[in-house]
Amino acid sequence: MTSKAKQAGSEQTASLDHRLAALDRSTQQLALASRLGKATYQGRVLDCAGRVLAQDGGVAALRARITDLESAGIFAGTDWAAPANLLPGLVGRTLDLGAEQTVVLECLSLLRFLAIARDGHQSPGLLPEHAEHFLTQVMALNLDRLFGRTDEAARAAATPLQRAVDDLFACMMAEIGAQGILGRLVDEIWRIMAQRPLQVDHVKSMVLQIAMTLSRDDAEVGDARLGADRLISALFGPTNLCREDPGLEVYRERLAAADMRCLQDEATGLARAMHDTGLVSDYHAEFLHWVLDAGQGRLLPDCLGLSNTGLDALRCYEPLVRALIGAAVRPGTAQAILGMALLLERGIFYSPPIAPSLWRLLEAPLSPACEAALIAARGPELPAKTHLVAGVLVLLGQPLGIGQGNNPTCQSARALSMWALNDPDYLLWNIAQATRTDSLRLHFEGQPIDTATLPAGLAMHTPLDADPVSVLLVPHLDRAYAEMGRRCAGRGGDPHRWINPELHGWWVGRDFYIAVDVMTGKLHDYAGFLHAFFAAYNPLHNGNQPVIHPQPAGIAVTDRAGAFIGWHAISIIRVALDQSGVMRVYFFNPNNDSGQDWGQGVVVSTQGHGERFGEGSLPFEQFASRLYLFHDDGLSPVASASVPKDTIARVAQMGRESWAALKGEG
Repeated sequence: MTSKAKQAGSEQTASLDHRLAALDRSTQQLALASRLGKATYQGRVLDCAGRVLAQDGGVAALRARITDLESAGIFAGTDWAAPANLLPGLVGRTLDLGAEQTVVLECLSLLRFLAIARDGHQSPGLLPEHAEHFLTQVMALNLDRLFGRTDEAARAAATPLQRAVDDLFACMMAEIGAQGILGRLVDEIWRIMAQRPLQVDHVKSMVLQIAMTLSRDDAEVGDARLGADRLISALFGPTNLCREDPGLEVYRERLAAADMRCLQDEATGLARAMHDTGLVSDYHAEFLHWVLDAGQGRLLPDCLGLSNTGLDALRCYEPLVRALIGAAVRPGTAQAILGMALLLERGIFYSPPIAPSLWRLLEAPLSPACEAALIAARGPELPAKTHLVAGVLVLLGQPLGIGQGNNPTCQSARALSMWALNDPDYLLWNIAQATRTDSLRLHFEGQPIDTATLPAGLAMHTPLDADPVSVLLVPHLDRAYAEMGRRCAGRGGDPHRWINPELHGWWVGRDFYIAVDVMTGKLHDYAGFLHAFFAAYNPLHNGNQPVIHPQPAGIAVTDRAGAFIGWHAISIIRVALDQSGVMRVYFFNPNNDSGQDWGQGVVVSTQGHGERFGEGSLPFEQFASRLYLFHDDGLSPVASASVPKDTIARVAQMGRESWAALKGEG
């Protein structure tokens, strides 16, 4: 090393040490500040942290101090205060476009996740494996940083802080592991899409990142390439005429010049890619419109990939189907094609109220408030009505694909799913109310509820990270749910005994069982509760009676260690033997992803055990060990049913050793 290099290195070390000393002093001042005074000192700490971050070795120095920074309150009062609620899809945009202090705060947040995943740092509600999963998604969505930004725009925009961000990503890659990131990402996408969620924008973003990475000659993904290529082709080149992703204008020219055999191949190829992956290409939307405009309607069944059931429904209601496609399907809302196909396969058009309700949806204008909400959530590129009709098609086609987003509204999401599955006529009526009157008029025990007159419930704002139907209905349903709770005040017992049948529908069982005493929070006749559940729902003990209607239930969610996290609303869809002869409960979980590890070997399955799209499943005993509330129709002789005592004892022990460990017996 030359003397000049040694001198530069010495000056760099001295500069870093000086800046670290200033950071430590500011952090101590922040820790001592009052709650109201922290905002002032947070800015000073972030300024100091930014100067440290820009130095060589700054990332490692900040990582070593992240526990002290969080304890001092660097995240207090900010959007980063609750790490479990952060969304990986927002990180890249914040790092690229955020103000300097915001970028620094995002970097500190990533270092916190890294410390949780690797250094034993603890943060409420966030486990190490969840932190690692978050970082994996962040890296997957920002692969250009991991593999080096080489375009001129990136070089022109480079700043010391942006170079530090790249260093941070390199640190994350070294700690979390670059080898296999793409493989894990591809596996994750296939796992998510096996559940057929309504919201797939984040999945499409991930597939785009994979495509960009695979375009590099030196990209190494190994065995993951086959699965990645299927996903990429499904979105950007599902058929021969668009294999190289030529753009929609060129694609239209090719369609105009194609013969009938080529068009037939296009139709079947598009449908095959759609049903294989659950992802719908914008080329599919373009082809569908071209087919209808060019008078090639005979290709419509093949374009949708319909079976005989769907084909019969299409033939009976083709004018309505064409009108719905015309209103809903555009590049940007292509997922509505999958919704339309699955809607036809369900055969619900044959229910007399459905067709006129959908015609009403097409013809009725949106209120200004509804239009503004949809534009805020989905953007102004397409008309709000297009998004709404597309959202209705997707929800009716995939009733178990709806998710609550990052909102405390599992009750409302469950209600929408249940109506889409069991009472689509009522769902369409509520949509009509909301779009015309900006309110819902419901009833609770015969008394009217008008949501326009009610204060906000748990959801204080419009849920922007949700499907279009949820954007319109969830605020109203959330207010109605809160009002029903207020009307149950003072009755004693859990209010869901009365709310669930009134909110969800007449089919909800009026017999109500709960494992916990509401007043004390302790277990109450837990063995009797489990006996009643086996007698009501297990076909081996209830006279082989199936679940006729989806039933609301409550579970005690636990983490991978089996520790209690909180209460959560789900729907029991059915109970049946899987292909291995195991009795399983198949249920709907509105939390956007049913696949979870609840500890004690209780791992929710979403595929491979007879699950239908959107269902999670568990062996009956494992599910019962996390259940704390359910309804029954009262038609089965629960009290006299024979359930082995050792089975009840085994399940009760699992419950007591997990979510009920600290509750005791009431």
